[in-house]
Amino acid sequence: MKSLSILAILSLLAITLSLTNASDPSPLQDFCVAVNTPANAVFVNGKFCKDPKLVTVEDFYFNLKEGTPSPKTGSIVTPVNVNQLPGLNTLGISIVRIDYAPNGQNPPHTHPRATEILYVADGTLLVGFVTSNPDNRFFTKVLNPGDVFVFPEGLIHFQANVGKSKAVAFAGLSSQNPGAITIADAVFGSNPQINPSVLAAAFQLDPRIVMDLQVKFKKP
Repeated sequence: MKSLSILAILSLLAITLSLTNASDPSPLQDFCVAVNTPANAVFVNGKFCKDPKLVTVEDFYFNLKEGTPSPKTGSIVTPVNVNQLPGLNTLGISIVRIDYAPNGQNPPHTHPRATEILYVADGTLLVGFVTSNPDNRFFTKVLNPGDVFVFPEGLIHFQANVGKSKAVAFAGLSSQNPGAITIADAVFGSNPQINPSVLAAAFQLDPRIVMDLQVKFKKP
């Protein structure tokens, strides 16, 4: 019985540690504003910190404007992470605005360092995510203005505008720099390219189709 209790405690500690390591480390100071030069700075987690005496209110401000959807996807993601808003450094949070044209989509992608919570401000979105192997369960829902949906960290997810007009959404992410991997771009647009025979076997496609996709997704 005692050994079972010890195992239970160890298991609980392991779970707790895994949860605490699942997002950005908590800051040990009130703020740590990012600075690109190391002079008069102290490196913590993320970027160098600006001397607190030199911090201004502008380090904590950003004007998040409407973006113009790209012809390729019909959407545009405007991020506000530590690279745009230095005051986010070490705070473990960021936000994005997503503008969708009619029939536009934010294609299947993943955030390697963050959970995402999406709020629909305007329009109608079809959203969904797929769980990890081996089940690969698909969770999907149609969202309307005022609806909120969560995409768990690291899972492939998407949003598609299924309304007749443009749509707007805002998403909070549990990292100052969540990262984004768009599946099609990463697989077919990698640099250098993945061997077509590897992708042909993985996707059960003719190698010629894979090579055509690699041409379409090749980065300029």
